[in-house]
Amino acid sequence: MELWIPITIFAAFCQNARSALQKHLKGRLGTTGATFVRFGYGFPFALAYLAVLHAGFGYALPSPGAEFWAIGAAGGLAQIAATFLLVHLFSYRNFVVGTAYSKTEPVQAAVFGLVFLGETVTAMAAFAIAIGVAGVVMISLAGQRVGVRSVLAALTGRPALIGLASAALFGVSAVCVRGASLSLGGPNFLMQAGFTLAYVTVFQTLAMALWMIWREPDQLAASLASWRTAVWVGLSGVAGSAGWFTAMTLQQVAYVRALAQIELVFTFLVSWLVFHERVRTAEAAGALLIVAGIVVLLLGV
Repeated sequence: MELWIPITIFAAFCQNARSALQKHLKGRLGTTGATFVRFGYGFPFALAYLAVLHAGFGYALPSPGAEFWAIGAAGGLAQIAATFLLVHLFSYRNFVVGTAYSKTEPVQAAVFGLVFLGETVTAMAAFAIAIGVAGVVMISLAGQRVGVRSVLAALTGRPALIGLASAALFGVSAVCVRGASLSLGGPNFLMQAGFTLAYVTVFQTLAMALWMIWREPDQLAASLASWRTAVWVGLSGVAGSAGWFTAMTLQQVAYVRALAQIELVFTFLVSWLVFHERVRTAEAAGALLIVAGIVVLLLGV
């Protein structure tokens, strides 16, 4: 088994845990505050991870150039904007279709990977990505009275456009992270990913903190007051990001983000096995499609 596969699965599991913790915090914090804790409480863990790689394992620190700083910052800003747009979708009554379109990230990541990094995917991988995206969209629309015609008709609606923009920005962020990490050129993939993670997370923290001081100081204060839960958001978030950054240093973004759809399978299983929630036929079919897409993807890699 190639190393990027278990790393991606680990990252998806951590992201699932982080999302659950953030959802818990969302009841006490606003959108900005709940988004900030991911970075603000995460960067100390990112720096600690970098210190372990350098002092503990003896990996030399890379010598980044202007390209690294610029691409890393662009990726960090794109991720912040994508997260805001995704959360903003829930303020619309017909947010479901928009959320479904936001799940097209693997497709858009493949396009951006081709445009910016010149990376192509095989025909089998493209087919696998399509299967997985279809499964995610099916789960997103489960229980809603929407059909193919209404989904296509809503393509020009504001929620759909926001969903597509969110997916595009997540795709851009992933491609920027891979580009920044690869630009370091060594000393090894763990240090490249760890150094990129530390820089991007610190940059995001500073960017959001300055914004909140200027526009939403109350949210910054509330974020600091919720440190007991927020610190776990930071830890799980950085653990997941370390996995994403490492996997995307080893493998093309399109493949990593396609395999990352397994996160929804984790969510589906937890709701079914742990919380004993009723499973809709469309949700089960969507989960099976995601698994089928992952199997096809791995067979084609």
